[in-house]
Amino acid sequence: MHPTPRVRVAAYVIRHSGSGPQLLVFDHMGTPDAGTQIPAGGVKPGETLHDAVLREVAEETGLTDISVVSELAIEHKPHPETGRPRRTTYFHVQAPADTSDSWQHTVTGTGQDSELQFVCRFVSLPLQTHLADHQDAQLHRIDPDWTTGTDHKS
Repeated sequence: MHPTPRVRVAAYVIRHSGSGPQLLVFDHMGTPDAGTQIPAGGVKPGETLHDAVLREVAEETGLTDISVVSELAIEHKPHPETGRPRRTTYFHVQAPADTSDSWQHTVTGTGQDSELQFVCRFVSLPLQTHLADHQDAQLHRIDPDWTTGTDHKS
């Protein structure tokens, strides 16, 4: 019998600026080993994936003036530390062009990240290096030219 996977969502929050498309990422203050990440987390019982992705972005970054563009992909991949099964649905989410370049945010909600401090910022696409746990693996589904770093096709 296979254990039931944890159902999760992840958000590629994109803004378009004069310098081109940018992705919202964050780092944990005081925990550099956590790596650079995108908003992601578990879906609550009875919550739709659409509502969950908007909630996760708001909890982890404070952004609420965003909209879901599309569902991109479902990834079945175990947790990198525990090996427990996960099913993550990736979404393309749009942020306004005038969203701040960077800010600090205290995580809200009731999850394990609650009260952590995140440093949020927009970075140009394509990314030069992979995100933690290869969270960037589905970016090419928005635009093939957004494949990360050495994987980038010229």
